[in-house]
Amino acid sequence: MTRPEPVLRYMPGFGNECETEALPGALPQGQNSPQNCPYGLYAEQVSGTSFTAPRRQNKRSWLYRIRPSVLHARRFQRAEAPLWRSGGSDSDSVASAGQFRWGAIPFPEQKLNFIEGVRTIATAGEVDSRRGLSVHALLVTRSMTDQYFYDADGELLVVPQQGGLDFFTEFGRIVVEPGEICVLPRGVKFKALLRDGPMRGFICENYGAPFSLPNLGPIGANCLASPLDFKTPVAVFEDIEKPCCMFVKWGGDFFACDIARSPLDVVAWRGNYAPYKYDLRRFCPIGAALFDHPDPSIFTVLTSPSEIEGTANVDFAIFSDRWLVAEHTFRPPWYHVNAMSEFMGLIYGRYDAKPQGFGPGGMSLHNAMIPHGPDAAAFEIASRTELKPERLSDTLAFMFESRFPQRLTKYAAELDTLEKDYSDCWSELPKRFTGAA
Repeated sequence: MTRPEPVLRYMPGFGNECETEALPGALPQGQNSPQNCPYGLYAEQVSGTSFTAPRRQNKRSWLYRIRPSVLHARRFQRAEAPLWRSGGSDSDSVASAGQFRWGAIPFPEQKLNFIEGVRTIATAGEVDSRRGLSVHALLVTRSMTDQYFYDADGELLVVPQQGGLDFFTEFGRIVVEPGEICVLPRGVKFKALLRDGPMRGFICENYGAPFSLPNLGPIGANCLASPLDFKTPVAVFEDIEKPCCMFVKWGGDFFACDIARSPLDVVAWRGNYAPYKYDLRRFCPIGAALFDHPDPSIFTVLTSPSEIEGTANVDFAIFSDRWLVAEHTFRPPWYHVNAMSEFMGLIYGRYDAKPQGFGPGGMSLHNAMIPHGPDAAAFEIASRTELKPERLSDTLAFMFESRFPQRLTKYAAELDTLEKDYSDCWSELPKRFTGAA
């Protein structure tokens, strides 16, 4: 029995305590684990943080399912995902000092599901110590059929660039399209289904603290991403009895086991640990209203904090439609040397610091303490243009920024779309020094 409705209903709010049921009365009332649950369901808790984490940080949900997860993950055998790499778990990385840029990766001829379609570009930190991240390109050309997956190493922030995906998770279904993101928490089971044609995008696999909304400080209570714009799915479940396969990523390795039924059998749930989506076009940017270019931290959508206050394990920032109004100011991002490493991707439109060389689906990596900034053409235009209010329209770029150096994989270093002459974009910068004030 499959109950696909309601498949596209969501509840608002980031990290809210939610409760939802696909059958009336499926949620126990008054306690989480009664002696006998309604409909003969099993109670199971999934914890995204330690039991004793502070209340404001504690993440857990109670799931009421047809069968417990112990039947979904046993007798594991080694599985292969040769292009999905993890930080610190292998020696696949290559020399990563420098500036790197790639064009969009073309779709391959072979059929690839979500697991097969992950291509790791860079890793940072160490997967077993729960610090750092991996950055992946994603190419999906077929749906997962009788296959399910969960990542025990980290949460997955999925950023579509072309085409969409329907994530059927234990908690319900989430459809995500270009211009939106989806976060699949550590340990949550799902299958990924194509929407309309092949899908290309990016993934940040976050090993560290779960993503949260950044503190706003002097900004106050409003702007940037509103908690109410984040959507969590309502309960919908599969009751399917047929042979399936469960894939698990654990400790940087992959495992698989045969199971006799769908693991997406959660009839009801309550808690604050669940997948969610966000429409990036709902982001409310702020900027300089008079002069100078603000730090890019004002574009942070989500952050995974580290043990060093104010220094993120990973920040997810976007550069979207906005007005530029600053006077007597070099408006594109300035030249800088940053203690953080910066992986960027372009979803659509053009990026103002690299308008000619950075196309949709493209990506770049500027590592910690490696100088970078506008190319020669962008500098010339920005230095000479008359400064009027200007609206950047139909543009969406993103950045995964981390305190950890991001190390290129062998796959990324050998990609045909790697621009080996990328650093030449600065070679035409002239000497402008006049020797006079």
